[in-house]
Amino acid sequence: MTALLLSAAPLMPLLMLAALAMPALRARVLSLLWLAPLPALACAVLAGDGEPFIVYDRVRLTLVLDRPSALLLGAAALLWCAASVYVRAYTDRDGLLRFAAWWLATMAGSMGVFVAGDLVGFYFFFAMASLPAWGLVIHDRTPRAWGAGATYLLLTVFGEAALLAGFALLAAFTPGDSFAIADVLPALATAPLRDLAIAFLVIGFGLKAGLVPLHVWLPLAHPAAPMPASAVLSGAIIKAGIIGLIRFLPLEVTPANWGDALTVLGFVTAFWGVTIGVTQRNPKTVLAYSSVSQMGVVVAAIGMGLAHGIGTTPVSAAFYATHHVLAKGALFLAVGVAALAGGPVRWLVLGPALVLALGFGGMPFTGGWLAKEAVKAELGEGLVGTLSALSAGGSTLLMLHFTRRLAAAVAADPAARPPAGMLLPWLGMAAAALILPWVLFPGVWSDVLTLAALTKAAWPVMIGALVLALLVRWGDRLPDVPEGDIIHLARRMIRAAGPVGRALGRVEEVLRAWPAAGLALLVLTCALGIVMMAS
Repeated sequence: MTALLLSAAPLMPLLMLAALAMPALRARVLSLLWLAPLPALACAVLAGDGEPFIVYDRVRLTLVLDRPSALLLGAAALLWCAASVYVRAYTDRDGLLRFAAWWLATMAGSMGVFVAGDLVGFYFFFAMASLPAWGLVIHDRTPRAWGAGATYLLLTVFGEAALLAGFALLAAFTPGDSFAIADVLPALATAPLRDLAIAFLVIGFGLKAGLVPLHVWLPLAHPAAPMPASAVLSGAIIKAGIIGLIRFLPLEVTPANWGDALTVLGFVTAFWGVTIGVTQRNPKTVLAYSSVSQMGVVVAAIGMGLAHGIGTTPVSAAFYATHHVLAKGALFLAVGVAALAGGPVRWLVLGPALVLALGFGGMPFTGGWLAKEAVKAELGEGLVGTLSALSAGGSTLLMLHFTRRLAAAVAADPAARPPAGMLLPWLGMAAAALILPWVLFPGVWSDVLTLAALTKAAWPVMIGALVLALLVRWGDRLPDVPEGDIIHLARRMIRAAGPVGRALGRVEEVLRAWPAAGLALLVLTCALGIVMMAS
């Protein structure tokens, strides 16, 4: 049963993708997109911490699911399921087939990355979760979408190259023939190029997770992509970077100084996301910068766990990220619903959205509060505790700013009503974000349900709300920071560099073509796996 579930998680979307090529099955597949993630959801519930399934014994190609992966896989599958229902009501009939092809390919990678237990499989699924998403970003075919897609693809190829270099070093360090992650990582502790390998891994996974300064693809891609694509990009796809950091930087082999570096990088990212996010007016862009900030907090927690030898960090960090999958995915769906909700119906959007928004600041009794309690061992004391509290206040400010922008985007027509295919997935995901953290919480309830803990969680939320009043009063004086922030400065510097700038500009133009970059890298990945197995 475990082997079947582990295999079906990434295989079901691929089978449905293949069925799209058959005209007789095409209409049925398009109407049943929501079925594709269900095996992954069943896998997360029934196959957690089970025995690994060996796909190819000679080099130990395996599928496996541990507790952190199960948390993230289950939440991601739930979001993919809700967003797949949303797709049918949101996407026009003419573009649905094209969208579904990219959708299912990306979904397969997103599911597979959580169950891959070896270097070859992980890299393949990581690339599949990243590269086909380009088709989702450019789906609308507007100049904005093409520009965002080019930047996304350029940075994705850069990240894939860094990850490939890191994996090549890991394979070179391993004395035997095994490519299983469990067999490869022990050799990293004493490897002569250990720090170089870790640096490549941090670049590859950090780019996917949106760490500064490699975060710029998020605020460009999310606003350009259709609403359901934005939901899974921010909710599920960036978690490929988080599970990569958790799985490939275990406590036993990662030096403590790398934990310190990740902590600093995480907090820089957390505060950067808030600082730039409050200058934005598009609610989807605000949410993108909020994702940057929240992933910074997760990485800071991972860093503190590595620096101080906290063995529970993988589960705690995964739980924090799981809440983000549910709540952030839901809020992206809410943006699309709000544009079609007028009159009293708008409160079916604004009410739950406000509660979820305050949860990101840690408001007591929300899922976000439990998420912050889960990482209290990592981020609860000393200077790091103060920075964590300030970031919670900043998240409150940013998310209340989002709710203001969301309220401004509701339909002007009081009679406007969103279709059930959009409203119900939004409400379902909002309910999941509020309820499931209480079911999955990995902490000790007696440490959480105390007056001291509730008070400590409440004051950053109140400070964030007070700062919002200043933002409302002086918001017009804030600088108008373009989406993507530092990438615009980088582009000006490249153009000023003359021949180098023109050469890099031509590279970006080439990367606009999927066959020249995405397909080539996928073929390279497949070829690499075949060569590894043959040798």
